[in-house]
Order: sequence, then C-alpha cells, then structure tokens
Amino acid sequence: MKLDPGSHIPFYLQIADGIRDAVAAGVYLPGEPLPSLRALALEIHTNPNTVQKAYDELAREGLIYSRRGKGLFVAEQGDESARASAQESLQRSFLEGIIAARAAGMSSREIRKAFTAALNITPAKRTGDSPEKGNRR
Repeated sequence: MKLDPGSHIPFYLQIADGIRDAVAAGVYLPGEPLPSLRALALEIHTNPNTVQKAYDELAREGLIYSRRGKGLFVAEQGDESARASAQESLQRSFLEGIIAARAAGMSSREIRKAFTAALNITPAKRTGDSPEKGNRR
C-alpha cells in the first residue's frame, strides 16, 4: 500500500481504502488478523496514530473488529462489506468522470470508448473477466 501525499484524500482514508481493497481482493480473509498498528505504520512510513484512525474507521463500518490482547481481525462479513464499499466508490468515480466528460462535450459513445479502453489496460482478477476475451460487462 502506498500513500499519495499529493492526494486531497487524507492519509487515514487512503489507508482505510487500501485495507478495504485488500479485503475485497481476498488478501485478508474473514477471521484473519490484520497487521498491528506499529507494523503497518512502519511498512507505509506513517504515524501509528494515522493507522489507528484508519482502523477506527474500518471498525465503525463493521469491516474489522478487535479482540483484546489479540489484535484486529477481518469481520465475518468483512469481504462482502468491502466489496459493497468498493462498488459504491466505483459508482461515485464513474459518475464524476461522466459529469466531467459531459461538461467537456463528449458523447455517450466517446465515454463508452474511454471506459472500454481503461478497462482493457487493467489486469483482470477473475476468470472470464479477461480484456483479451472482449468481456463487455
């Protein structure tokens, strides 16, 4: 996980997004422990308080939970919650992009072409989602 100091998004939210993405991708499975505050802070070169704030955010969402003396763990429904959150974030990003494209005078066809081009340059994670197969989901 890398933090973008030039982003308008605060570090703690970037960290929360990174963990959310990792849970959605299956890097951390339900019931598995997350890195400790200090370990993650050292790994991403930030203050442990910033990591704590990110973990607090994820706990409020129900994505993770704490076991006293044991650490932080992914909640049983954490993967579903992370995927739902990722889908909401994706929808917001699409909406912002479409609004910007419309403001620039782009047609629906041009917007679809740009979307397809972006989709085709990203690696597919699931079988059947390969850009080479011309998937049009």
